[in-house]
Amino acid sequence: MTTLIEPESIHEIRDIAQTEQQIALFLDFDGTLVEIAPSPEDVKLDRRVAPALETLRLKLGGALALVSGRPIAFLDEMLTPYQFDIAGLHGAQIRMGGALRAQSDAPDSLHEALRELVRFANSHVGIIVEDKRISVALHWRLAPTLKDEALDLMRRTAAKMGPGVRLQEGKSVAEIVPANASKGGAIAWLMATPTYAARLPVFIGDDITDEDGFKTVNAMGGLSVRIGADRESRAMHRLASPTALHRILLEAAENGHLSAASFTQG
Repeated sequence: MTTLIEPESIHEIRDIAQTEQQIALFLDFDGTLVEIAPSPEDVKLDRRVAPALETLRLKLGGALALVSGRPIAFLDEMLTPYQFDIAGLHGAQIRMGGALRAQSDAPDSLHEALRELVRFANSHVGIIVEDKRISVALHWRLAPTLKDEALDLMRRTAAKMGPGVRLQEGKSVAEIVPANASKGGAIAWLMATPTYAARLPVFIGDDITDEDGFKTVNAMGGLSVRIGADRESRAMHRLASPTALHRILLEAAENGHLSAASFTQG
């Protein structure tokens, strides 16, 4: 179950395709702000990025949020000493303005599922289980030949847990998450709050897990940007790499101007 505290006001978002309109910026983390690492704990964030994001958050009137599969606590640690609005765990957690505004409950069956996944990881070198308390992810980046076996296990486990969860597949990872959590839903909720409403939503991500967010932003007339060109996507624009995104963010923080056009030029 997800408990939402209703925003103070609700705004309809229509016909907002102007690229110079003030934007609301939504950023994925892994593969977007940082390069994908062999294991989840190995990611490194360029030390210039967090201060640049803080500068941009202030320029945007607070309308900047991370939308990630990571827990809020992990992202806070990576971005310290700055604290941003965050939709974590694929939208199962939402923090805005320093207050937790949404939190999905962990399914009762998650503990048993976690034990089964740990048993699998203990018997297969290179498999990593990531316990996120509300969700659980299985990574096979270090054991690519085990993809089919790992994915089959995750599909069977999610089916056994029932309709309260769904399986979220990504790059060399699959995650069991609360069924009512999604990045698109989190973006839509944030866009209905006074800080974000009436702005042009811009969402930047890199993975299958971000496609729901791209779909939501496209439906709002906003801008969707995918990092990388390795597969088809709902995203309307592409950037080559996290480094390309860093260049845009750092330049915008320095010159004090960020718009949708910043991500579509060059």
